[in-house]
Amino acid sequence: MFENAKTAFLFGGIFMFVVAYLWEGYLPLSHLNEMKVETMEELTADVLPEFEELAEVYPKEFKEYYGEPTSEAMAEALILGKKVYTQEACWHCHSQFIRPVSNEATRYGPVSLAKEYSNEMNYPHLFGTRRVGPDLIRENGKHSNDWHVAHFYNPQMVVPVSVMPAYVWLYDETVDPPVPNKKGMAIITYVQWLGSWLNKDGNKLNNTGKAPLADEIETETDKKLAELQNGDSK
Repeated sequence: MFENAKTAFLFGGIFMFVVAYLWEGYLPLSHLNEMKVETMEELTADVLPEFEELAEVYPKEFKEYYGEPTSEAMAEALILGKKVYTQEACWHCHSQFIRPVSNEATRYGPVSLAKEYSNEMNYPHLFGTRRVGPDLIRENGKHSNDWHVAHFYNPQMVVPVSVMPAYVWLYDETVDPPVPNKKGMAIITYVQWLGSWLNKDGNKLNNTGKAPLADEIETETDKKLAELQNGDSK
């Protein structure tokens, strides 16, 4: 009887493993394979203004690292930027996902949509683990390149209460003032790219130039996200 019970548990375990594999592995994968995923070529078809600005502000260094601000150069910077972002564990203190809980929409804007992650640069997703720093999924346009240059070099220079460490190794300190090196320009490009899908028509939703009111930002962001959502339903 004991042997029969062990055999039953064995086959029961195998059966549940197969069911779990199909339910948690194959079915989601088969669904994802049908989803439209933007390629790197599509993502970089329009070069970010912030990437072009880096070429203008640091012409000598930019030319050495990336040549001209082309789509190919931007793709290289984005890939390296995400690599640096991941290696430096930025995802540990910053999330890239506005969740439908704890009034996150009040603090960071409308809840994130699945479409915002359906591209090569957001695979794998860097949802984050905690909220030491603000959510970055729609960082594009919130701050200028100059702000990011100062922030990565000395966070407390622009945010006095920040607990973020300085990333001086992302800069060439042999010149005065220090300028971002290849990795520094890459991570700035990557952070400025996040959320750029909401600003493709050139109408910035965030505080570049004349700072809009918070409710204006929320209204415009809601409108843009509704357009994205409607696109998914067609």
